[in-house]
Amino acid sequence: MNQQFSIQTALCLSVHDIEALIQGRTIAALPKMFIRPGQRFALYPADSSVSIKAWAKCELCQILDETKPLEILSKLTIWTPKVLKEILQKQQYLFLAYLRVYQLPQLQEIPVNPNIQEKLGKFVSLPNSVTVSEANPVLNDRTFAQRKRQLEKLEPALHPELEELQSAIASLTISQPAAKQLDDDIKAFLGWSNDKLIKQPDPNLAWINDIAKLGDRSIELDEGKNNYQAGTDFEIIARRSLDFLGFKVEENYKGGAGGLDLYCSQPYPLVCECKAGKSIPDRAVEELDRIGKRHLKENYLQAVRLIIGPGKPTKNLKESAEISKISIINVMTLQKLVEFKAKYPGAINLVELQQYLDPGQIDYKIDEYIDKAEREIKLRSQIIAAVKELSEQDNETLKATHQSFTVTEIRVHYNVTHNPRLTDETVHDLLIELSSPLTGYLGRIKDSNWNSVGVASRRHRFYFLRDLLIN
Repeated sequence: MNQQFSIQTALCLSVHDIEALIQGRTIAALPKMFIRPGQRFALYPADSSVSIKAWAKCELCQILDETKPLEILSKLTIWTPKVLKEILQKQQYLFLAYLRVYQLPQLQEIPVNPNIQEKLGKFVSLPNSVTVSEANPVLNDRTFAQRKRQLEKLEPALHPELEELQSAIASLTISQPAAKQLDDDIKAFLGWSNDKLIKQPDPNLAWINDIAKLGDRSIELDEGKNNYQAGTDFEIIARRSLDFLGFKVEENYKGGAGGLDLYCSQPYPLVCECKAGKSIPDRAVEELDRIGKRHLKENYLQAVRLIIGPGKPTKNLKESAEISKISIINVMTLQKLVEFKAKYPGAINLVELQQYLDPGQIDYKIDEYIDKAEREIKLRSQIIAAVKELSEQDNETLKATHQSFTVTEIRVHYNVTHNPRLTDETVHDLLIELSSPLTGYLGRIKDSNWNSVGVASRRHRFYFLRDLLIN
């Protein structure tokens, strides 16, 4: 249980400075006096309506003069070189306080102080003491220690471009949800936030939960639907499902009397018959063969043929499907595929999936494919974790290289705790994939050396950016 403290004073700072501390964009403040390390105090915003959101503990306080490289200090804090120079001209020294910031469980409203601007950068007494604990730090221990070391040694920022982008979009986050999501992601990448990048459920994907229900018509009694209506509802959601998975569903082959339920032209021809109800009728294979040949002629035999329906196929139906080379899957299997696609948008490769679409009932084959895809995702998550673990080691040599690592270093660290063991070649290919701008889990420092035949060497270095979270 976190120990509680009672604080009766507050450091008065600008609203902008306090928000930057709470958001994790900086760990520093510029008081007008030296602050004793270990001192605890609330953060008092100098505006007209006062509410206190956080408190801080001073971890270090430095006295800096104009001989310090203000350009680097500016890039590691929130103040421009011009602002820092102006402060130095007024008071000769900069008091740079390193603050470990903790959010309060609820806002503390306090009376307005009409003279608060005169107290900017100074301590003020609180009208009532505030009880606080260290239960909710803005930054975790590792991230704060890393940022503190970087600021003490005035090491250049590792990702200045991302920091500039974050600053540019910060003002848009209130009015534009897309900007806020990007802002949250960048802050998590940079270690400015403890928030994990867990994808929240998308309300636009709620329909996925209805795939199996509509297939077995379990809602028919509730809504009073007849067979035709129930079949149409299932056909519509099956069409939506195949489109979501990445198939190109052709609109010219819509269902109805004598029509194909679904025909997909890309990435390969696929003919689909949708059978809503409590079971798939034995005649389903003959119907699909007859209707498919009528509409597609000789192209029908080159297409993948699929029946989707509820229940367990009868022996006659399975035999007919194997003879006609038609695959059968349960509606719940279709829902599993769509759920997996929603969870990991890039994980389903339809060309690979085709290899699992054998004749007969193939729910177990689809389960095999999903298991394989999940193992591949888990492997990538473990590689990312290996890079992260290396970056967390207390090794000054690694810190000096900005915590980037070679393929061999990452492979060795991974192989210590995982089986089967991987080769440098396999790890290299995975690292290149994970450091792509389209994935952004790792960063890469490219080696500019090329060998005699014009092939780039594999002496790139990689560093951690963000977790790949899996459930």
